[in-house]
Amino acid sequence: MVTGAAGFVGRLLVQELSRHLPPGGRILACSRTVSRNGLPACADAVAFDMADAAGIEDAVRRTMPTHIVHLAGISTLAEVAAQPDLAWQVNLFGSLRLAEALARHRPGGHFVFVGSSEVYGRSFQGGVALDEEALLQPTNLYACTKAAADQTLGQMASDALKIVRVRPFNHIGPGQAERFALSAFAAQIARIEHGLQPPVIRVGNLESQRDFLDVRDVVDAYRMIVERAGRLPNGIVLNIASGVPRRIRDGLEGLLQLADTPIEVAVDERHMRPSDTPLVLGDAGRARTLLGWEPVHRWEDTLKDILEHWRHQMPPK
Repeated sequence: MVTGAAGFVGRLLVQELSRHLPPGGRILACSRTVSRNGLPACADAVAFDMADAAGIEDAVRRTMPTHIVHLAGISTLAEVAAQPDLAWQVNLFGSLRLAEALARHRPGGHFVFVGSSEVYGRSFQGGVALDEEALLQPTNLYACTKAAADQTLGQMASDALKIVRVRPFNHIGPGQAERFALSAFAAQIARIEHGLQPPVIRVGNLESQRDFLDVRDVVDAYRMIVERAGRLPNGIVLNIASGVPRRIRDGLEGLLQLADTPIEVAVDERHMRPSDTPLVLGDAGRARTLLGWEPVHRWEDTLKDILEHWRHQMPPK
């Protein structure tokens, strides 16, 4: 079972799992509405809402999955700020209900909770790559909901419930929403190339450093976790990170080098975030050791693929 299967990461994970599924295996692609759009033949569409306790219980009781990869959640700061009660219901209580339902209806089932590197928060101020032992010090409400679920699920690990907690760092790639910086830059470049926008990109702070990963490397790690879930220590935490810091500016400059027309970059104070964390960097040594996982996509290729995605979204010239 994959929750959030209609999202940016979920769609790719369903496809990745389908390529490695054992004979007779099925994938349960879960989202709020039933749709087979883009699903492989080995996947079944399942609908329920993470805020609906009865719906969660019924879905798990009917399908009895052996593994759940839990991606669904309210993930943007704006959405969380607008509906904080719903964010707690979905990100914390929905996650706990899903895990509890698995323990009841498929004792010994494997629950992979996809959290966020944002749970480390203020710990990034130390200016070093953080491993899984770093203190959780979330600095926004979204990160608080994810940290609460992460910690509570860690306490729920038992004979009836096998849990892996994953803390992925910044993942990017083709198909990501425009609200994310590098995808927004690429979308603007594509519009400029097509004459749909003046040749200026307005930016905020470009000096922040982030641990960027290609989303395809991230879903590769999730697939490896599913395959090795029975051999991983119960309750374990795994960072998924490149360990390479890159400035936002590096991403923008890489995309501009791929543009087929000159583009001006203008700093806009409205885009500045004074509380921005200067460095976000992870240590994924544990995942490398236990999974044999390594990111394989080149930075330059990821940027090219993001831009090509947005070019294909543009109307014909």
